[in-house]
Parts: sequence; C-alpha cells; structure tokens
Amino acid sequence: MGQYALRRLWQMVPVLFIVSMAVFSIIHLIPGNPAEIIAGPNATPEQVQALEQRLGLARPIWTQYLIWLRNVLTGDLGTSYINKYPVRALIAQRIPATVELALASALIGVLIAFPLGILAALRPGSIFDLITTAFSALSFAIPSFYLLVLLILLFSLQLQLLPPSGRPDFSENPTLYLKSILMPALTLGISVAAKLMRYLRSSLLEVLDQEYVRTARAKGLHQRVVMWRHVLPNALIPVVTILGLQVGDLLSGAIIVESIYAWPGIGRLTIQAIGWRDYALLQANVLFIVCAFLLVNLLTDLTYGLLDPRIRLDRQ
Repeated sequence: MGQYALRRLWQMVPVLFIVSMAVFSIIHLIPGNPAEIIAGPNATPEQVQALEQRLGLARPIWTQYLIWLRNVLTGDLGTSYINKYPVRALIAQRIPATVELALASALIGVLIAFPLGILAALRPGSIFDLITTAFSALSFAIPSFYLLVLLILLFSLQLQLLPPSGRPDFSENPTLYLKSILMPALTLGISVAAKLMRYLRSSLLEVLDQEYVRTARAKGLHQRVVMWRHVLPNALIPVVTILGLQVGDLLSGAIIVESIYAWPGIGRLTIQAIGWRDYALLQANVLFIVCAFLLVNLLTDLTYGLLDPRIRLDRQ
C-alpha cells in the first residue's frame, strides 16, 4: 500500500501542472482589470498602466505563469493585490473553518444516511422505504443555498434559536460556536446524506441477494451479525467512493453556503477574490481546492484496501 500511495502522489504532479496552466489561463480571462479596481474609479489611464507594470500584469500571460509557477514551487504563493497580505497566510487563516464545516457536514450526512439506508434496504418496498426514497429525492431537488435560507428564516428569525451567520471562537464560547456551525453543517449534511443513502441502499440490496449471505442466514446467524460482519463491509466500497467525492467537494469550500452564512472559509475567500479580481489569491485558492480533492481521492483509494483485503493496491 505504501508503494501505491507514493506512486499516486507522483502521478499528481503532472495533473497539478496541467490544472495550474488551465486555471491560470481561465482566471486571466475573467472580465475586469485588477489594476483598475486597485487604482479606483478616478484613476487616469497612465496611473492604471503604471500599476499594471508594477504588478507584472503587462507581461505576456505565459511569462506571468512561469514566474508564478517558479514562486509556487519555492513556497511563495504571492501577495494579495487588494490588502497586500501574503496569500499563504490568508489561506492558512481560512483552512480551519473550511475543514471544521466539511467534517461536521460529513458526520451529519453519515449519521443520517447509514441508519436510514440500512433500514430501507432491510425493508424494500415498505412505507419506510418509500419515505426514505422521497426524502432522498427531495434533498436532491432542493439546492443547498435555498435550504440554508429556509433554515435561517425558521431557526434564526422565527424561533430565534440559532445565530443567522458568523463563526465565533470555540475557545471563547463553545456553545455559541456549536450553534453557529449547526445550520451550515446541517444544510450540507442533508445533501451528503441524500447521495449516500441512495448508494448505500442499492449496494446493500445487491449484497443481500448474494449466495454467501443466504448461506449465513441458513446457518442460523442473527440478522445483526449477518449485516455487520458479511453484508455491510462488502457494500461499503461504492459508498466510500461517494463519501470521498462528497468530502472533496466540502473541502473545496461550499462556496455558496459559506457566502450566505458568512462562514470565513475557503469558499467565501474564493468569492471575495473573484469580486476583487485578485489573481494571486484566486489562483492559490483554486490550487488548494485541487490539491485537497486529489488527496481525498487518494485516501479513498487507500480505504478500499482496508475494507476489502482482496484488494491489493500495490499489485495494481
């Protein structure tokens, strides 16, 4: 497994290189000029041109890319055009908030999806199965940002139980912090649960129909033992794949949810960088998102070998 992990890490290098070229090119196609935004509406064309020269924006795009790539390889992500703050420090400040929200959302999704998915698979065609399927379909149909707005209207404005926005410091007020993270985490967790639930139910139904499961039941094993020892481990492979993709999406920053709830994570920082036309900050954000997604996919692949001993990753 160690050799497989090293090989996958090495394969990430050309992927990151290609993605960095694509992202750098696309970002520079965004309408708007950072120099004009920084200089202000009353700046003269000469002042804007001088600022472009100072920021290096007047150079050819491939020259800018090579300079940026050289700096990134040395650990220098550049300086924000707007607040003159190091980009690496800005991202480091926002990563904890995004990781906290992603883990809380994934936990809520798992806690909802696994009990409902297992019970629905054990009673296919029942009223409970129909309700679970309807809940999953409804969760798919409602966008996360719309659900968050509804939750804010209900729990913040009407019931006044939860704060409508923000992320207080956990060390100063743990109760307020837990209340603050509950709504955005629940919003994203329901979306995660909807996908996990459907895949878990389908995978369990497929495994429950296997010959070895019928043999285990014929031997007189309890239904709980059959489920936890024989069925669930073999049904988790596709579920882990979906969970890994969902966690990758969450770590990339739930952009809209973070923006609506004013959660100070990577997603909100990305929206701000787009609005400011802050190329250095936006490029670093996208690079972080890609790296996070690739690492989560790697961890997902490594989990396969732990769930199913028949999978030998080092031989693939």
